[in-house]
Amino acid sequence: MSAITLTPIAPAAERRLSNRTSLTQTVQNTFTMAYRGLVKIRRTPEQLIDVTVQPIIFTLMFAYLFGGALAGSVENYLPSLIPGILVQTVITTSVVTGTQLREDMDKGVFDRFRSLPIARIAPLSGALLADTLRYAIATTITFVVGFIMGYHPAGGLGAVVLAALLVIACSWAISWVFAFFGVVARTASSVQGISMLVLFPLTFLSNAYVDPSTLPTWLQWFANVNPISHLVTAVRDLANSGVIGGDFWMSLLGAGVIVAVFAPLTVRAYMRKA
Repeated sequence: MSAITLTPIAPAAERRLSNRTSLTQTVQNTFTMAYRGLVKIRRTPEQLIDVTVQPIIFTLMFAYLFGGALAGSVENYLPSLIPGILVQTVITTSVVTGTQLREDMDKGVFDRFRSLPIARIAPLSGALLADTLRYAIATTITFVVGFIMGYHPAGGLGAVVLAALLVIACSWAISWVFAFFGVVARTASSVQGISMLVLFPLTFLSNAYVDPSTLPTWLQWFANVNPISHLVTAVRDLANSGVIGGDFWMSLLGAGVIVAVFAPLTVRAYMRKA
């Protein structure tokens, strides 16, 4: 019978331990957690109802309600409506990020992740990265429904793809805000309530559906400085004209600032609460 050789365990003082992770490991951990999120979506496809049904309902409803009154016909209203619907739908979808995060924390899932030797930000950034698939689905369906209804973007396919990527990137950035709500709130329902309270004025009091010049003076000011209005304008310029204007760069800059502010806040609140 062969003897079993045991490897001695090195004392803690002699081990090369670190409480930091490299950028490479952080990226790897993030993609691993994102894959976990995709597996959850595959096993529970009903999670995609809001990104598959909502764009269709919103596009049909607003087009036929306001098309004749605001533009004379539905076809004339679509070049203005589709970018607005796209931004409003995808950003509204990002609210689910905070709600699901709160549910996972209530179940103790993130407590298990916290005990693993992985980057602290990975469970959060991975979950948010997986949600970009939801944004991509909502974006695709919105453009497809618009095309079926008669919307033909004059900017070309390349400009439409760039506009879609811009919306997805900005929605991913905004999802960090809702993730912060998911960490600090007590229940998933309160996360949704707080998020909608913030999101509804931003999306509806913008240039997504109407020309701000038709609004009262004080409301015009809010609509013009509203970051959602800048994003909608950037998408319209790209899809309808193929133009990359100042609103495009302003939207990207705003997305970067949101991530720079709320990503550290969310991770810090998560670690403190966990």
